[in-house]
Amino acid sequence: MSVARALSLFFAAGALGGVANSVAIWLFGQLGFTHALGVAIAPALSPSWLYPRIVWGGIWGILFALPSPTGWLKRGLVLSLGPSLVQLFVVFPVRGHQGLLGLELGLLTPLFVLFFNAVWGASASWWLRCTRS
Repeated sequence: MSVARALSLFFAAGALGGVANSVAIWLFGQLGFTHALGVAIAPALSPSWLYPRIVWGGIWGILFALPSPTGWLKRGLVLSLGPSLVQLFVVFPVRGHQGLLGLELGLLTPLFVLFFNAVWGASASWWLRCTRS
């Protein structure tokens, strides 16, 4: 497979994962699941919220170029740790001022971040499995 084709597939898979991740976050917020567990994450599903998440999902999809475990689910779950660590140790505390691990949003925030990014990784990895020849 050519490098350009591989990178475009990785980006597309990551973008699809970004959509899946975003819909999962929005749905959990709409259903009140995050609120019921004391986590203040319930975004509106708007283009301004969705667009950067799709683009960053695509950028994170480039991780699939790295050597990683075999098996689409295992691969997706392992690679989802990258965006999770950045969210918990950079985005929440530095950019969002929500404290280390985003704990100001609720004590279970780190678990939700791991879960929602696992949705990203599993979706992206599944897409790659379906589209690769």
